[in-house]
Amino acid sequence: MKLNQLSDNAGSRKSRIRVGRGIGSTKGKTAGRGGKGQTARTGVRIKGFEGGQMPLHMRMPKRGFNNIFRLKLVEVNIGRLQTAIDAGKLGTGEKIDGAALVKAGVLRRARDGVRLLGNGELKAKIQIEVAGASKSAIAAVEKAGGQVIVNKPAVEEPAKA
Repeated sequence: MKLNQLSDNAGSRKSRIRVGRGIGSTKGKTAGRGGKGQTARTGVRIKGFEGGQMPLHMRMPKRGFNNIFRLKLVEVNIGRLQTAIDAGKLGTGEKIDGAALVKAGVLRRARDGVRLLGNGELKAKIQIEVAGASKSAIAAVEKAGGQVIVNKPAVEEPAKA
């Protein structure tokens, strides 16, 4: 068999239906769009319109809200810190903070601060400065002989009119 003898299976490729090419083509005149009006036009159909009945997305109950003042903390597990220390990316002598974690490649960005979580095992003695930490993470760092400094980031108060 040669490359010029290769072909697809019969019927596996369908040709495109050309619409709007006369009544003999089975897709002439309205081109499969039905009658006139809004639905025959492109890009203007009302999404979710149910003929005057209250649309489903408006009938569903709404719950909760999004707090625009919430701090976006980046979470780091102590196991991830130990991996970076073993790889030589983080030193155990200096103080570890958000900037040091970004520089070491543990985090991509520090956002509003770093929250330390207790998943994994820590063997190295470290001093880490974070915006928040879980009780298990603090216990694991102190068990390894280290220290956790929790500095809560300053929250900007909204201006009162």
